[in-house]
Amino acid sequence: MLHYASIFLIVGLVAAMLGFWGIAGRAADIAKIVFLVFISLFYVTLLFGYEVI
Repeated sequence: MLHYASIFLIVGLVAAMLGFWGIAGRAADIAKIVFLVFISLFYVTLLFGYEVI
């Protein structure tokens, strides 16, 4: 999940450098959402002690 957030962040940064503001904004929004989901799942895993692997 963190991998997807990283990919969307890179896509957003490249699009912003090239001037595609709409695409960059959407990719950055998706990256934020995916990152927040990853962090929340990570904390739930720590809280309940589930084995991820």
